[in-house]
Formats: sequence, C-alpha cells, structure tokens
Amino acid sequence: MSNNNYASEGQYQGEPAVLLGYGSYSAVMLPGIGGNLISFRDEVNNYAILREPTAEEWTSFVERPMVHGIPVLFPPNRYDNGKFTFNNKTYSFPINEPQTNNHLHGFVYNCPWETVEYGCTDDKSWVTVRVRFDQSHPSFVHFPHEFTLTNTYTLDDNGLSQYFHAINDGSEALPFMLGFHTSVNAPFAGGSTAADLQCLFTLDNRWELSERMLPTGNYQPLSPSEQQLKDGVGNPYAADMDNHYTALPQKGINQMTLTDTKAQKRLVYDVGSKYKHWMIWNNKSNGAYFCPEPQTSLVNAPNSQLPAEKTGLFALEPGQQWSETSRMYLESI
Repeated sequence: MSNNNYASEGQYQGEPAVLLGYGSYSAVMLPGIGGNLISFRDEVNNYAILREPTAEEWTSFVERPMVHGIPVLFPPNRYDNGKFTFNNKTYSFPINEPQTNNHLHGFVYNCPWETVEYGCTDDKSWVTVRVRFDQSHPSFVHFPHEFTLTNTYTLDDNGLSQYFHAINDGSEALPFMLGFHTSVNAPFAGGSTAADLQCLFTLDNRWELSERMLPTGNYQPLSPSEQQLKDGVGNPYAADMDNHYTALPQKGINQMTLTDTKAQKRLVYDVGSKYKHWMIWNNKSNGAYFCPEPQTSLVNAPNSQLPAEKTGLFALEPGQQWSETSRMYLESI
C-alpha cells in the first residue's frame, strides 16, 4: 500500500477529525461538527478545493458552520415563518434568520455525527459517519421523526465521491428535503484570479424569490451572465448571486464545472440526478469562493402550491430508503 494512502484519526485546528489520503488527494472529516468534510485538496498541485476555516475564522465557523466545506442541510434553505404542514402534520421550526423571519438550513449541519468506520486499501480511502434522529436529538421536538442519515466519503483514482443514504426508522412518513451548502474556493489554484475562471451549471429556470428569499412559484428570465453559466462560459462572480434554479441535466449529468484557464484544470462537481434544484450563492461576488448548492426540493417546498413533480418534495415512508452518489474531481484541459 502506498504511503500516500491512509485513513486515521487526528485533529484539525484542535477538533477531532478523520484524515484521509489517496494518491495526490487528501480530505478531512469533522464528525463532531455536522459530519462536515471540511477539506479536499490536491496535494501535488497544492490546490485547496473546498473553503476551509482559517485559525482566525475558527470561532465563527464553530458558531455558524455552514459556509465552509460541505455542510449537510436537512431540511435545506428557508421555511416561511419556520412553519409548514405536511400529511396533515404541522411543523414549527425555530426562527434563526430574523431578518427574513424564516428558519434556515435545518438541524444536522452543526450537531455531532457518529463515526461508523474509516479505512484504506490499495484502491481507496474512506470514512462513514451517521446521525440518528430520535427522541434523544435536541431538535426532535421540532421534527418528530425517527430516521438515520449516513454519509460516506471516498478518495480514489476518480477523486472524491460522496454516497449519502437515508432511511426512515419511524412509523410514519416524513417530508424528505436534503441539500448541501458546498463551499468551493474559486480560484482553487494559487496564482490564478477570478478572471481566469469559466463556470458551467446544469440549470434551467430561475425561480423568482420574494424579499424574504422565498419562491413565489413563478420563473424569471435568465440574465445574460446566468445564460453564460448555463452555456458553460460564465464567471461565478459576474453578478451578485443568491439565486434558486431548477436543474436540467445534460446528457444525464447534473453538474457544476469550474475551469481555470490559467492552470489548465477543471473542477467537476457531479451531484447526481436526484438533486432537482440548485442554489448558487457567491457572497456578493467576493471573488474568493462561491457555493454550488444541490437540493432535492424547492426552497420552502411544503408551503408551495405547486405540484410535487415541480417542487421535488416527497414522503419517505416507514422503512423506505433513499440514496444518491455525488463526485468531485479534477481533470486537465
């Protein structure tokens, strides 16, 4: 086995972590902070692909761990006044975004996850973490369902893969809504600038959002810069973005690609076809990172009057399982 292949317990800025390596790639998982894969790097080329918290940012990251790495959002994004009804059951979530009077991003991005296993072979390195949601979970009072979420990250010759699995352990159906607040360094290569980037999203329609960042149910025309993103020649900082879209896979692939024309490398984020919507957030065109956020459902889906085939909302029945595989990798151009 190569010395570059490893899976071990360690620390990341003093936080217990699982450290992975395979070939030129490395990754770091933080089970205690939302099961967040906080680092994915190409060590040979010195590319930091995911946005990692600096030592100066660490305290604010722990307080609000949703804009670094790959936070798990369950349920994702915003819910009107923190309330909705599904299958004649009314849910009330805490208001954690006072400026919009909404609930934001769910209950698992900041809670501890259990490390199930980690290991490495000649072919791969991996870590599996899970969270069991039941009466012992502090947010059960807001979302009274029993279920298990399991997340496996694997490094191999094909880059970083993510296998996400959910199972309803309870006796009644639960509303299934999942997303990831993936935070990508752009540029990821030292010496490159935002002007060196070209980006593609497999997006289709842009949802109109209200002043409270909730979908109205209508579409808006794509701007010229958004059309460029759809065509694969856009820049992620061409305009301020906190926008919501339907996904439109191309040749069966649902993805974001980020091409660095200077480094002659392309980052591919193939999220899988079960994520029917995208959020794109670039933090006011900051020029350093943006968030391509795949979601299974429309923002505020349970409160929408649109049919389920448009919102993506569905019931996960007792004993039913759901899974999807995503992949992130680099290729030369």
